[in-house]
Amino acid sequence: MGEPKDETYEEELLDYEEEEDKAPDTNGAKVNGEATKKGYVGIHSSGFRDFLLKPELLRAIVDSGFEHPSEVQHECIPQAILGMDVICQAKSGMGKTAVFVLSTLQQIDPVPGQVSALVLCHTRELAYQICHEFERFSTYLPDLKVAVFYGGVNIKVHKDLLKNECPQIVVGTPGRILALAREKNLSLKNVRHFVLDECDKMLESLDMRKDVQDIFKLTPHDKQVMMFSATLSKEIRPVCKKFMQDPMEIYVDDEAKLTLHGLVQHYIKLKEEEKNRKLNDLLDALDFNQVVIFVKSVSRAAELDRLLIECNFPSICIHSGMSQEERLKRYRGFKEGHSRILVATDLVGRGIDIERVNIVINYDMPDSADTYLHRVGRAGRFGTKGLAITFVSCSSDVDVLNNVQSRFEIDIKQLPEQIDTSTYMPS
Repeated sequence: MGEPKDETYEEELLDYEEEEDKAPDTNGAKVNGEATKKGYVGIHSSGFRDFLLKPELLRAIVDSGFEHPSEVQHECIPQAILGMDVICQAKSGMGKTAVFVLSTLQQIDPVPGQVSALVLCHTRELAYQICHEFERFSTYLPDLKVAVFYGGVNIKVHKDLLKNECPQIVVGTPGRILALAREKNLSLKNVRHFVLDECDKMLESLDMRKDVQDIFKLTPHDKQVMMFSATLSKEIRPVCKKFMQDPMEIYVDDEAKLTLHGLVQHYIKLKEEEKNRKLNDLLDALDFNQVVIFVKSVSRAAELDRLLIECNFPSICIHSGMSQEERLKRYRGFKEGHSRILVATDLVGRGIDIERVNIVINYDMPDSADTYLHRVGRAGRFGTKGLAITFVSCSSDVDVLNNVQSRFEIDIKQLPEQIDTSTYMPS
């Protein structure tokens, strides 16, 4: 791939902030060639019943339309439900969340007023989503309560909830969980299951790692610890293991395997001022269920959203500059299909499941190969088809794209004039 000319372009979007956001963050899947209602790709003939799960969990799994465990579920769940510590790196869309949700629900014996399981993650949106997954799979466990805690909500609301309706499963972000624990509103002395989702993001940041460590010290020594991520560097793995006792380790050591099967990936070389016109053309020409357009800052998200609406594309945007209440309202609306176009920063680049998304557009190139993988992983979830298109406008963009291709051993070609819709639309 040839490098674009080294030119300085006038930016068409006005009043950009170059500052990056601090926040990092299925229909048509086939099993043995047969379409399922939705869900994970079955690569084994076994079903969830083979895990000897509670009847209440199996019923909820059937309600959700999941018929066969994914590879990571097949490898992890049998050991996880026995209480073994787990470190798991597996590509996006393979159902890592269901591993710790199901294994925790299988083991937990709810005691009123006692927190038995604690799940930590790095963003509010991901915390909300994980809480929703626990609620979905615990539908037939009426004695079990789940609650989510994160900053941006009046802490008195959380204190009152813990006092009056203490949940057995707590999901939250480290800052708010630590604040509640230090003020003795949240007791962690009965925690039997300690989970970190997107653990690399929490442990690579020294500030967040300290919060996690402080929370960890407030929990009993004898407990199950599980950590999950799509990207887990060799440097961070020893840090993870310091929290654990003889963990089962599942890694995708060949990073090429981290790429998503069924995901068609292309790039477009263009000047910065050509991006808006090209984006309009793509949205006009492509068939899509839902599309996520990633940009690199809060102000770019807001401005691009405004421009799309002016061009009669009914988009919404999500970024860290809006209130938590507004972000969750928009996220829920998009997840439920009320909007088809989402402009976002990397706040929604990790761990967020929107089953209808089949196209991701990198309007701005991400800053690393890891971020690229997480972004494009929003399309083609659970083994379904998807399309990722990346705009390349300067030499640093070329460097990142070359790094993606060499690291994940893929050949990303220029976007052709015509794309076969069947390659990225569910059949």
